[in-house]
Amino acid sequence: MAENAKIEGWVYVFVCDPEKDETFLGLYNEEKDIHFIPAFRTKEEANDCFLNLPREKGRKYELQAIHIEELHKEATKNNFAVAMVDQEGKVIKE
Repeated sequence: MAENAKIEGWVYVFVCDPEKDETFLGLYNEEKDIHFIPAFRTKEEANDCFLNLPREKGRKYELQAIHIEELHKEATKNNFAVAMVDQEGKVIKE
């Protein structure tokens, strides 16, 4: 997929504390001063990257699929951006 291609359909995100007070895993980029939700094109890419993502000790994380439009809507409501991330944790599209 080309970097400039529009992302459509379903993506994978990590949900913190599923079934309780669930929230999307959000990260902060100090360099760009932006809060973002890392999203992945495939389940495999997400699982490959999981151990490299910063996580809070004692929280449970679950990988879930969500439609990209719904993710953007939820992110905007909470002042977050959505960033597509590859299996190595590199942002490929904001």
